[in-house]
Amino acid sequence: MADLQEASVTLPSDPASVSAARRFVTDVIREWGLPDGSEAVDTIRLIISELTTNAVQHTFGQSPTFTVELTLERDDELRIGVTDSHPRWPQRLPAAVRQDNGRGVAIVRSLTAEYGGRLSVSPTPEGGKTVWIVLPWAAPHDR
Repeated sequence: MADLQEASVTLPSDPASVSAARRFVTDVIREWGLPDGSEAVDTIRLIISELTTNAVQHTFGQSPTFTVELTLERDDELRIGVTDSHPRWPQRLPAAVRQDNGRGVAIVRSLTAEYGGRLSVSPTPEGGKTVWIVLPWAAPHDR
């Protein structure tokens, strides 16, 4: 495997783009060696669903598109970034708050930690932000 592999897609901030982003990411990570139906693929798909749903729902029409980036470095670390142009960063809800929405980042943070990864948010030069997930790469190695 090469030292660095990259893939990205930019989609309209529309609810239909969430499933398109999921398909894109699933196809890429399968191509890079994660077996279909594995726990890793399912976890990554759920993370992408939550992050892209947030990019569509919580930018209040101020981000006409969002971008999903994937980078696989040295066959040991998968970086996933979801970028939108809205300046508001994800908010942490107090544990006592009971509501049906607004839990996407908490779900992503939990899944990421459970998988041994980390989550961060960084500003973009254009005034938006990228939510980054870094996960250990779990593809079987060629023997």
